[in-house]
Amino acid sequence: MKAATRLIGRSLLESGKDLLPIILVIAVFQVAVLRQPLPDLGRLLTGAMLVLLGLTLFVRGLHMALFPLGEELAYNFVRRGNLAWLLLFSFALGFGTTVAEPALIAVADEAAQVAATAGMIEDQKSTRSSYALGLRLSVALSVGVALLVGVIRIVKGWPVQYLIIGGYAGVVIMTGFAPAEIIGIAYDSGGVTTSTVTVPLVAALGVGLASSIKGRDPMVDGFGLIAFASLTPMIFVMAYGMIV
Repeated sequence: MKAATRLIGRSLLESGKDLLPIILVIAVFQVAVLRQPLPDLGRLLTGAMLVLLGLTLFVRGLHMALFPLGEELAYNFVRRGNLAWLLLFSFALGFGTTVAEPALIAVADEAAQVAATAGMIEDQKSTRSSYALGLRLSVALSVGVALLVGVIRIVKGWPVQYLIIGGYAGVVIMTGFAPAEIIGIAYDSGGVTTSTVTVPLVAALGVGLASSIKGRDPMVDGFGLIAFASLTPMIFVMAYGMIV
């Protein structure tokens, strides 16, 4: 019981240190620049405590469940020696986690609303939902493909920099052909996919895979999957805009 209490206290302290710079920036600008008191201080403090508690539980959950789960799955697939199942799992993991990504859901809904207001699509609920779903599926498909390519890279030992350079060259080329209205959404989609649900499992998969394959260094080969996951959505969303 005492050990658990100390662990929770230490986790809360670490989360508090992480949040402290944000709190200081807001407080300094509010008091020194805007020169206004903080509105509804009690409510703000309550919200800050909830954020602190939520962040603590979230980070603790990552270390207890998602990171070990991703590494164990990668190890088991390598032990089975079946590359096809590993690639299928990687694609499904990327697709599934991205479809469930809260940040992507919010951005897709906002993009659909803006597109309807701008007259790009009909301002009807069904049309907005269809447009937002199309964006989400395009991004999810791109992340699935990204993980598939990233896993092949780890298995084969390919240098990550060449693939990333080639990918961004493709982004630049497609930017010249994609509709102007979709380019900003495409660029933002790369960021929103690499959020709370996707990143922990993807990182754990890469590290676990590199740790399980002889001759691979987890530091050199295990990371880089997230770079693919933030790159390919830009290409796929611009392609979606060109088609739709």
